[in-house]
Amino acid sequence: MRRRSILAVAGWLATAVVATLIGLAAIRLVGESITGTPGGVLSQREVERLLAAEPTSPGPTTAAPGPSGATPSAPAAGRRVFTTAGGTAVAECVPGGVRLVSWSPAQGYRAGDVDRGPDDDVEVKFEGPSGEHELKVRCVGREPVAVPDD
Repeated sequence: MRRRSILAVAGWLATAVVATLIGLAAIRLVGESITGTPGGVLSQREVERLLAAEPTSPGPTTAAPGPSGATPSAPAAGRRVFTTAGGTAVAECVPGGVRLVSWSPAQGYRAGDVDRGPDDDVEVKFEGPSGEHELKVRCVGREPVAVPDD
């Protein structure tokens, strides 16, 4: 009887080990689609570098900080990256006005209200530990420009 109990426990342990190894192998096989972001997470500098690498037409490549404290740059004609303490947004001028192409909150922040357009103006609010940082953009000529909130 004692031998049978020992064999039962050993069989159960072997089954548990095999099941655990199969589960770990399946997670590794599926990989980032479950446990992370496909393609990895890019830093703000990497995003700006990649955007700057896009083909550009002649024109300004940077601009003075906007009234909202956002610092824009121009990686492509009619498209700019705006950076605030709460996050980063990319806006472009299109036939219907201005449009938010993308936005990304900084570490510890989240995107609150987002009006992506196209419209006369667009905005995104980043909410986090130091408060709310709102970025409002409109087109002046054919270039997106940060403007103060009404």
